[in-house]
Amino acid sequence: MEKKYDVIIVGAGHAGCEAALACARTGLKTLVITMDVDSIARMPCNPAIGGIAKGQIVREIDALGGEMAWNTDHCGLQFKMLNSSRGPAVWSPRAQCDKQLYSIMMAKTLENTGNLDILQSEAASIIVKNAKACGVKVLTGEIIESRAVIITAGTFLNGTIHSGKASFGGGRFNEKEAAHLSKSLTGDCGLTLSRFKTTTPPRVNGNSIDYSKMTEQPGDEKPRPFSHFTEVSKWRQNLKQISCWMTYTNPETHKMAAENLDLSSVNINGGNSKSPRYCPSIEEKIQRYPEKIRHQIFAEPEGYNTNEVYLNGLYTGLPFDLQEKMVNSVSGLENAKIIRYAYAIEYDYANPLQVKNSLETKTVENLFLGGQINGTTGYEEAAAQGFIAGVNAGLKLFGKSPLILGRNESYIGILIDDITAKGADEPYRMFTSRAEYRLSIRNDNADLRLMDIGRSIGLISDAMYKKFELYKKTLLDIYDGNTDNIAYDEELAPWSLEKAEEEVNIHKKYEGYIEIQRKTVSKMKKNEDRKIPDNFDYDSLESLSAESKERLNKVRPQTLGQASRISSIKPSDIAILTIHLEKQRKQKKDEKQIC
Repeated sequence: MEKKYDVIIVGAGHAGCEAALACARTGLKTLVITMDVDSIARMPCNPAIGGIAKGQIVREIDALGGEMAWNTDHCGLQFKMLNSSRGPAVWSPRAQCDKQLYSIMMAKTLENTGNLDILQSEAASIIVKNAKACGVKVLTGEIIESRAVIITAGTFLNGTIHSGKASFGGGRFNEKEAAHLSKSLTGDCGLTLSRFKTTTPPRVNGNSIDYSKMTEQPGDEKPRPFSHFTEVSKWRQNLKQISCWMTYTNPETHKMAAENLDLSSVNINGGNSKSPRYCPSIEEKIQRYPEKIRHQIFAEPEGYNTNEVYLNGLYTGLPFDLQEKMVNSVSGLENAKIIRYAYAIEYDYANPLQVKNSLETKTVENLFLGGQINGTTGYEEAAAQGFIAGVNAGLKLFGKSPLILGRNESYIGILIDDITAKGADEPYRMFTSRAEYRLSIRNDNADLRLMDIGRSIGLISDAMYKKFELYKKTLLDIYDGNTDNIAYDEELAPWSLEKAEEEVNIHKKYEGYIEIQRKTVSKMKKNEDRKIPDNFDYDSLESLSAESKERLNKVRPQTLGQASRISSIKPSDIAILTIHLEKQRKQKKDEKQIC
């Protein structure tokens, strides 16, 4: 085992994989520490990638040079474009995946990547010297030095499994929790940790389901891949899609859950650990929406070579015996046999107010956090943060400015801006409604928005970028009607004329609205990007209220734009900050002139 690296990543879930690949592919000597090499990029919840707004995130990771989209294309069971009956601004790709194949393929990618080592061990503590992260100590006592550390621990930090009222340690069912690292993050790194929880649904044997009582949910006739680098025609020829199925809960299901709420693990710890608002258990659903007599349940396959079926929507914290009765109360599942019972998982997270928008912690230099440790939920949100943390760790070690994506540029920018400005007092999930510029940041134009950035950070190859430049030229030719010498599909691949024509049609449809948004962004950008010094003294501003000073001191926003999105901060507070920043700027200018 080598003793020194440029970057160490702790955790090999979706965030950790993207962080590791981003670092290694830019030439940094990288180590991934995982408690189990057989669980790399595991999909412990629904084996699906994408969905509303999440699909846009995956397309953006791909355009920047990440891996999730490509991996999804090559292990997907079914592909659908959600919201296809609405405008392109909210079209969101989603894929049901073969969960074992997804993990195997991602692990193989890591193993075949230069500059990247994998170590099966448990990180016990972060080595901090002079307020800088400089390595990791593993459980067996060895110290591995590094110039930067990225924590992507998922649900493993002090993880506790709950089944009904029974509880035991675990990061996932039958997987050991990370029992030591939380103490180091608080004691050595000065971070404050809190608790979140989430529930999972049972998995059943597909052979025991009566699909005749359910509604079939097939994939799209002309499915679209996630990755810009997947050649569509060849990919479609090889793709074998499997249907999902839809059924509903009923009053009997709801009665069973309602009568046994006291036996559920949903209300563990007296509500001190929050669960996701947008992915609630069936117990929470019937409490929140007592007027509803049914809720959708999707029976979704977990792989080509397994009969396991995931009951999406039937998340629960009930004990095993009651889960069986509840599952069997649902139409089509009367004789369903449970293979894996549902459970709740509770874990530590660090409120993201403690990280900069580069995802570096404010307490320890060169320590970055990515994924569920920042209070988010979802594979896609985790992968996006892991990617950005990896990129920014590398950029810092190379002596370059961090990559900070704007809200007008990407969903990834919105995600990171939201959590670092507002924090997370409940698990954060991305939606298109969070995007004020969603007409401009669609899934179809992720490459046009972000691939130049991916190229600038060294993650888009020369050969692929040359193809992309030809594609951009083709777009202009189609837009201007110059089609005499237009490129052929063979020259454009993996892009195509069909894709180019669709892109031009969407742009023309929204052109007027996009121009209005562009002007709005231009007006706002001056203040949006205006830097606030790290040591700015908010307490000296007598015109700010005590509440505003408290919030600003807690978040320590890096720009005026970020400050404006902090909860409880008023437009008048921003005006006061603007005036004082301008005074400081003029004062410094005058001092320079005197010198």
